[in-house]
Amino acid sequence: MEGRTTLQKATRATRMIFLMSGLAMASWAPMVPYAKARLNLDDASLGLVLLAFGGGSMLSMPVIGWLASRYGNDKVIGIAGALMCLALPALALVQTIAMLAIGLFYFGAMLGAVDVAMNAHAVEVERLEGRAVMSGFHGLFSLGGLAGAAGMSVMLASGLPLFACALSVSAVLALIVISQQTSLLRTANHAVRQSFAFRMPRGLLLLVGALCFVSFLAEGSMLDWSALLLRDFRGYSAASAGIGYACFSVAMAVGRLTGDRLIAWLGPVWTVRAGAMLAAAGFLMSALMPWHATALLGFVLVGLGAANVVPVMFSAAGRLPDVAPAVSIAVVTALGYAGLLLGPALIGFVAHATSLPVALAAVAVLLMLVAASAPVVRR
Repeated sequence: MEGRTTLQKATRATRMIFLMSGLAMASWAPMVPYAKARLNLDDASLGLVLLAFGGGSMLSMPVIGWLASRYGNDKVIGIAGALMCLALPALALVQTIAMLAIGLFYFGAMLGAVDVAMNAHAVEVERLEGRAVMSGFHGLFSLGGLAGAAGMSVMLASGLPLFACALSVSAVLALIVISQQTSLLRTANHAVRQSFAFRMPRGLLLLVGALCFVSFLAEGSMLDWSALLLRDFRGYSAASAGIGYACFSVAMAVGRLTGDRLIAWLGPVWTVRAGAMLAAAGFLMSALMPWHATALLGFVLVGLGAANVVPVMFSAAGRLPDVAPAVSIAVVTALGYAGLLLGPALIGFVAHATSLPVALAAVAVLLMLVAASAPVVRR
């Protein structure tokens, strides 16, 4: 009975940490237009600075894998989560491009540390539960994204200074970390060591990884560019532009929380095919139709369509022949994070050469390629 109670607490704590991670990441989205205006950045310059965020996350991941294996996921989550709380207030105050890049690198490193450790912890919880719970955890991440984007937008619209808004969000993050850290499992996840037995991808594994890259790129473009599209091309104020990412996040959450039943009904191939096409339609609607409402509706379609593509891809990677599941999952995860963290910077360069709507329409073309490649996930 005591063991079951401990597992229930760990499961609840894992949900809250996923919620916190989504809250932290999404709270940055409404702050992007403020940083761009304060430092007088164009799209290309902003895209270049955003590379620091991705660089911080990707460089922290191998180190965090070793630390979590050595000292336990619970300790990494507690320390990195506490340190992450400093990032948003700092980003609200930076006055130079160099300091913005340093702040984003730090934020990305701490967020990447929490993400690696919480997913490793979630794997252990799922093993002990003896049932699938991972989709629910990621659904909480999406709900955190909704709360972060919407909450920050509401505070900004009410006239609160940017720093006060960022400080308020950080206080919530700290409260979650402090209250939940002691309920996390204290056993180190030794499988983390195996997950970094990395080799160069090839064949079907490379294809699945490339599809994950595109899918994560689509999610990342919503985080970093949705608010700018609404402000610069659809007439939204800077304070309310974060509502676009909120619409995307709630649609993503609904899609993930109902995803298991959808996959059982449609099958993996049609889940990917229909989801990628729906997300592509959402990007085209947001980018090419000039009305306020169609932009938000497009973001909803992107969230609903993209929600279950990546989970199916991960499952397919684990079933690939002649490749150990731990190796294949490590490969597609790395490529997926590359799309999430580096892809938005590429969009910035394309937007500078053309326009932001054209750059987002190009993401739709990539998603159509994902839909065409859907048979790769066949059971």
